[in-house]
Amino acid sequence: MDKICIILKDGRKINLELYHDVAPKTVENFLKLVDANFFEGTCFHRVIKDFMIQTGGYFIKDGMLSEKEDVQPIVGEFTENGFENNLSHQFGVISMARTNDPNSASSQFFICSADASFLDGKYAAFGKTIDEESNKVVLDISCVQTGALNYMFRDFPYEPIEIEKIIRIK
Repeated sequence: MDKICIILKDGRKINLELYHDVAPKTVENFLKLVDANFFEGTCFHRVIKDFMIQTGGYFIKDGMLSEKEDVQPIVGEFTENGFENNLSHQFGVISMARTNDPNSASSQFFICSADASFLDGKYAAFGKTIDEESNKVVLDISCVQTGALNYMFRDFPYEPIEIEKIIRIK
């Protein structure tokens, strides 16, 4: 089982284990992006208390929010798309974000900050936080003050939360 650490620019860390047996292509895609340092500098652009925190698609440069380069989408590994994936979207579960197209997930992901089992079977869950400190960071992020940044972002943190890097851990 692979483990990763999301290291935030403020030094906080979120440790997760990834489940190849639940969503193998999703984990493979995610680790490919981790190994390519794709997530360095990305920010949490959607934070909804008692739901989830989302990142992986945008970064801030010179005070402006910019979109990361496109990444090839992957097949959605979840029940409604013909895959068995029994990992429930509970607190600490990491899952792929996507559009209405079930096969549109690419780099954006979210971590559940509460029970979101209504997403089960509809989104590709693929791992979970592994310690209380990581859970605390997820909960803390989910409670930050948010507002509208522009017509695209209604739940953007007032104080940006940026990822320094994501690394594999043993």
